[in-house]
Amino acid sequence: MAGSAAAQVYRSVGPDGRVVYSDKPPAANARDNAPAGAGTGAGGSSAGGLPYQLNQVAQRFPVTLYSGKDCAPCDSGRNLLVNRGIPFTEKTVNTDADVKALQRLTGDTNLPVATVGGQRLSGFSDAEWSQYLDAAGYPKSSQLPSTYRRPAAAPLVAARPVAAAPAAAASAAASAPEAPPAPSVAPQRTTTNPAGIRF
Repeated sequence: MAGSAAAQVYRSVGPDGRVVYSDKPPAANARDNAPAGAGTGAGGSSAGGLPYQLNQVAQRFPVTLYSGKDCAPCDSGRNLLVNRGIPFTEKTVNTDADVKALQRLTGDTNLPVATVGGQRLSGFSDAEWSQYLDAAGYPKSSQLPSTYRRPAAAPLVAARPVAAAPAAAASAAASAPEAPPAPSVAPQRTTTNPAGIRF
């Protein structure tokens, strides 16, 4: 009975959309063949297919890297995470809006910044980052499966379409029916209309 607890359980979705759990790997043509319990980790990183213990640590202590362009310490921090096999989310800080958002989050604008769960690490220090990753329970060497794909870096502040907004507002204003002019004087209150409502 104790040996069955360590057995791998696979989740697959059949062609009919039915979810099946089994101790046998799913067929190659199954739509979703991630091990059971794998899902999207906190912070938006894809934890699909992670070994169980690594998935548990990534769920409890998600890692986020805040980095910038042409930032050697950022590259060093990223390399440490990649070489150690840490599943992480990367947020880039390139625009003024990104810098302001980073300052609101961290109280500072220095890069890189890493978060390991609720712990914030400012600036890169191999020893310090490794110490916090060890304390969180991340393995010292990569346990990522060969099929794991790290999520692409995304801007800290999502860009909003600027050019389309004024044109859309102008066309909406042009097609909207003209509203009746607002009354310039408040309606009189009378005994038959104590609230002064006008229709």
